[in-house]
Amino acid sequence: MGETRVFADGYRGVFQNQEDFLACLNSIGRNSFWKRKTSKNLRLVAITSGSKVEEELKQMYADEGLDEDIITDTIINTGLLLKIRNQYYPVRDCAIKSILDRAGISGAGLRRVEKSVYARILNDCLKVAKGEALLRISEGKVSAVLGGDCHDYAVLDMEQVFLHSVDYLTKNFKGCSYLAGFYEHDMASALWELSGEDGLLDAYKKELALHGKTAEEMKPVVRITTSDTGSGGANIYPMLVSGSENITINLGSPLRLGHRNGTRIAEFDAHLKLLYGKYQLAIGNLARLLGIEVVNPINCMKGVMDKLGIPRKYEAEAVDLFVAQYGEDPCTAHEIYFGISEILYMLACEGEEGSRITRMEETIARALSVNWREYDVPGAYRW
Repeated sequence: MGETRVFADGYRGVFQNQEDFLACLNSIGRNSFWKRKTSKNLRLVAITSGSKVEEELKQMYADEGLDEDIITDTIINTGLLLKIRNQYYPVRDCAIKSILDRAGISGAGLRRVEKSVYARILNDCLKVAKGEALLRISEGKVSAVLGGDCHDYAVLDMEQVFLHSVDYLTKNFKGCSYLAGFYEHDMASALWELSGEDGLLDAYKKELALHGKTAEEMKPVVRITTSDTGSGGANIYPMLVSGSENITINLGSPLRLGHRNGTRIAEFDAHLKLLYGKYQLAIGNLARLLGIEVVNPINCMKGVMDKLGIPRKYEAEAVDLFVAQYGEDPCTAHEIYFGISEILYMLACEGEEGSRITRMEETIARALSVNWREYDVPGAYRW
């Protein structure tokens, strides 16, 4: 069973109703705030179960009407507090990358040392860190420690991004309907179907017919994602859902808006207005694959997935499914791309987090720009 307490690091909200999705964002926005501090004044403190710090913080939280389990959840996960002068803030796991960025260090080895040693290493680096830090405090925890100077991170209110999206899509795409959305502490995303917009797929369907293929049941959709932890901008992805299983097909070429240099919501509105044209351009990326003949489809599929860095488990399952559906005869890169996209359905069936599925969509979309012929080689493929 998934974590249902919003403050918890493992919280994952999935919303089949648009109003519920927006209400979640509104509630989290009301329980969150930004704080700007000098980077070199930040310190990390390890917290353990049964410690005096735990006891004092739980008492303070109880006095302020906050849930004491925020402290317990922090001990179970990061085991770290951010100290600013005499104030302590529990650190959420999604904040760790941005804290390391502020300290100017990285390395997998850090995760293997004791929390007290980990904190000491980061503190030595934070003492000489330059500039301002912009802290995101959300649901009682630090979710991010971002660059706070004028040219660094620019705040785009998460709720406003989606409210503006709903307003634009419903006004400009007849038959627009919300499909699903999710909120995790490092990302929020929602998907809308753009039914009734036949012009979006006309050229693609004609291209399919020219290659002797029948268009499966396909619908144009758009995914919009954003984050207030520095893990991504406010991005708009033209996509398809295909077949009875509604497999998502990322068309690549998203409209990306980074959180930097004073970005404002007006710039996101301007990107929304580019969606129709971007969609028609992006669908060409998929149609292009119809003209790429592949003689050795299994080797090609394995090679492309290795290039993308897809985990071996999903590579093997996708290949087995592809062979069952298409066999091993020559085909086009178009079929192989659809075969690789089956991985998204596998992840959904396994109940994976929405952010992981969304990132896998982006990973798979990179296949649209690879040199497929480079991987079309005969012989035994070495995994």
